Amino acid sequence: MTNVLDFSYETRPVRVVFRPGAAVSATPGEAERLGLRRVLVVCGARGAQSARAVADALGPVCVGVHDRARMHVPVEVADVAVQAARAAGADGCVAVGGGSSVGLGKAIALRTGLPLIAVPSTYSGSEMTPVWGLTEHGVKRTGRDAKVLPRSVVYDPELTLSLPVPLSVTSGVNAIAHAVEALYAPDTSPLVALMAEEGVRALARALEAVAAEPTSLEARGRALYGAWLCGSCLGATIMGLHHQLCHVLGGTFGLPHAQTHTVVLPYVLAHNAPAAPEAAAAVARALDAADAPTALWELAGRLGAPRSLAELGLAEADLATAAAQTAGQAYANPRPVTADGVLSVLRAAYAGTPPTAR
Repeated sequence: MTNVLDFSYETRPVRVVFRPGAAVSATPGEAERLGLRRVLVVCGARGAQSARAVADALGPVCVGVHDRARMHVPVEVADVAVQAARAAGADGCVAVGGGSSVGLGKAIALRTGLPLIAVPSTYSGSEMTPVWGLTEHGVKRTGRDAKVLPRSVVYDPELTLSLPVPLSVTSGVNAIAHAVEALYAPDTSPLVALMAEEGVRALARALEAVAAEPTSLEARGRALYGAWLCGSCLGATIMGLHHQLCHVLGGTFGLPHAQTHTVVLPYVLAHNAPAAPEAAAAVARALDAADAPTALWELAGRLGAPRSLAELGLAEADLATAAAQTAGQAYANPRPVTADGVLSVLRAAYAGTPPTAR
């Protein structure tokens, strides 16, 4: 159990507005509260309709809609967005959409220092973290900077109603991964552990409900609530093997972000569980299961999510390269990271077989 007499926890200055319809009804007020007069709205092609509704609600405060967000935030895409913000004379940015849109907003904030408002339409949880990511020459770099943490986050369950069930599921499991890694992070704390277990519990149950009734506003709201908690966990702790491996698979091999997290998570947890039994037990409690990795694998299967890297298009010949690249980077993990160990995780994830402790 975490020693309650020996930990540190830093709260982050984020304001949250959570209610149906908030994207349109609350975002203008959040911009005004921050004193913003010239706001650039950023989004991706898929979420452009929602972003334009937010832009319309902002009225003359909105100086443009930049709809070029792309997965893994390629540096050249970030460069164009930064130029657009400067050309528009923007004094703030509103990111509307999923992790790619929020990631692009963070890239603008990182380079310009402009305050960011996030209006998430998926369950990625990125909006609650000071973590940024950029991909250049096939390598995804990540870092932490207080500048990229949104000043306000507007959670509107109505925005997620149009999110297809397969994307809802993988987006939600992506957020669950944040909580799982926070449970065994070296800088975890009792408060993080509480948020993580509740976040996993809320999201897993909500995803089952969303799959059964995609138009349920209550289920969508519960999923956003879980994503908020899981994202907050990631914002308060450092990442381990799971996130680093997914960054390599996404940045170097172009695998889709949320689907990759969904496939990899059970196998990394099975790998780390012997060195982090309390974290695995907390996840098992949250899932009302005996074995956490198996429960996560079964959850993905019940909800029709991909369960193998082969399904995502990774070539078997790339496994050794991915393992070497992952093991060659320094980061905290409860179990020592070796190329052989990572390769065993990747082979199991490639095949999609039930996860077992290694």
